[in-house]
Amino acid sequence: MSQTLQSQLAADILHRINVQSMPVGARLSERSLAEALRVSRSPVRTALRQLAGQALIDPHPDGGFVVGQGALQVKPAALAGESADEAIYLRIAQERLDGQLPNRVSENELMRRYDITRSQLADILRRISNEGWMERLPGHGWAFTEAMTSSVAYAQSYRYRILVEPAAILEPGFIVDDAGLRQCRQEQEALANGEINNVSPAQIFDANTRLHETIAACSGNTFILDSLRRINRIRRLMEYRKAVDRQQALRRCHEHLVLIDLLLAGKLDEASTMMGTHLRDAAREKKAEA
Repeated sequence: MSQTLQSQLAADILHRINVQSMPVGARLSERSLAEALRVSRSPVRTALRQLAGQALIDPHPDGGFVVGQGALQVKPAALAGESADEAIYLRIAQERLDGQLPNRVSENELMRRYDITRSQLADILRRISNEGWMERLPGHGWAFTEAMTSSVAYAQSYRYRILVEPAAILEPGFIVDDAGLRQCRQEQEALANGEINNVSPAQIFDANTRLHETIAACSGNTFILDSLRRINRIRRLMEYRKAVDRQQALRRCHEHLVLIDLLLAGKLDEASTMMGTHLRDAAREKKAEA
């Protein structure tokens, strides 16, 4: 694993510790972190060792690691800024949307095009594969999966969400996921309290889609959840292409907090109305950016 990916994972782990307000001494589960960060346990273990080497987390007598005092005093942005790998990652996304990359590419072609090593490329492709917009072909090469590339389709995705997401909250089987929503609330609150200025566009996108998908899952309707996941997966690159307006992103965080509190209070009718207003406002903002 390259130093860049290791540092990014370490920063992601530190971010989760801060967002979830984990106390000193809390166990850090390799399995849970690997599932949350969508990587295998091996790179998570290496990143944990890096954090331990920086005295941010502590070893546990029975094995593994626990949150250390240092983890609560360092911001995630201090561990990983925009790296060369991040720049290449965003360039691949941009050039795919611009039609400069074919549907199928080999690793050798990508290495030559971006003048990077096989190790660097492996880290970038692992991230892209985890996010679902590229997949390894049997035997050799990689293929881009479906992605949203037109402004018309992007606008349609928001109109679909305006129809479906408010209705999901009014589904007969809707059950509030208290723990899931509170975890999302901690994440949104951290962003609203200043982290919105430090995190990457990908981290903002992930935090917001995590909340919307958590709410969709509460509906108990698998068709709603599956359709929203698919839309979020294929619109990811379009979101990366747009410049991030941090003030707009901050306003959406505050709206998310209001929405979560309505759901936790059982005010489903108000939450449904709020969801519709929130999505319509976001759609207008996105259209203005186009």
